[in-house]
Amino acid sequence: MDLSALNPADLAFSLIIAATPLLFAALGELVVEKSGVLNLGVEGMMILGAIGGFATAYGSGSLALAALAGAGSGALLAALFAIMTQYLMSNQVATGLALTLFGLGVAALVGQGYAGQTLQVSTRLDIPGLTDIPVIGRLLFGHDPLVYLSLAATALVWWFLNRSRAGLILRAVGENHEAAHAIGYPVRLVRVCAILFGGAMAGLGGAYLAVVQTPLWVEGMTAGRGWIALAIVVFAAWRPWRALLGAYVFGGVTIIQLNLQALGVAIESQYLSMAPYLVTILVLVVISADRARARLDAPACLGKPFYASS
Repeated sequence: MDLSALNPADLAFSLIIAATPLLFAALGELVVEKSGVLNLGVEGMMILGAIGGFATAYGSGSLALAALAGAGSGALLAALFAIMTQYLMSNQVATGLALTLFGLGVAALVGQGYAGQTLQVSTRLDIPGLTDIPVIGRLLFGHDPLVYLSLAATALVWWFLNRSRAGLILRAVGENHEAAHAIGYPVRLVRVCAILFGGAMAGLGGAYLAVVQTPLWVEGMTAGRGWIALAIVVFAAWRPWRALLGAYVFGGVTIIQLNLQALGVAIESQYLSMAPYLVTILVLVVISADRARARLDAPACLGKPFYASS
């Protein structure tokens, strides 16, 4: 194995790209869970966003339209989740799992005509004079617009949750929905808006995966990234900046295992492919070991249904 073949700048560039879809999905789920809703349908929303974004990019050649289509596809499935859990009062865990399977099935059906197709979409955002700076120019200024959008979204979500009145109301609903309802806050409306935002962000992450990171359509291409996004939210203790760190850590694990496979490391490729998911499980086990801290970090009403008294 020749480690000199690894270029640190290329690794860092690839890490950022691998982390971006995870960051979009994790930020969306973080807001959903802050409202007290547990949405396990992130994987299904990501894969719908992936096929929606890919199909749009394939027909239009536009990254912006692909991103909007991906976000819309994810939000559409999220709307179904919101109706079922907030108005029909179905179980949140069971509904999320069912919609994950539903999303995977719909994406496989719609994507039959795109199997093996590749995209030729211009995604790189070149800034004259800055992109050409050795090493840091490409790392800081040579990415596509959605990378910068993901970083801006992290800051905006932090500001929304910690500095805005609407964010305070959302957190109040997630901590004690009965008290929030008693003082006149529209609990269901707040949660529906949070769910739609979470679905749109998951769909946007899926679109990024299919259009930018891996510009071709393969059935099941999200490959568990929705579940990793859920783990990142727990790892981040429901804090946006820690979600950014978590996305880059898990994205780094993915890139490392891919590069080790390319270098021909004397380990079965199946074991290397397992690495990101093994790390996810280990992180969750370590975090869950401190139950008292986990209870303090998590929104108090997470996963609990709200039955309006009037």
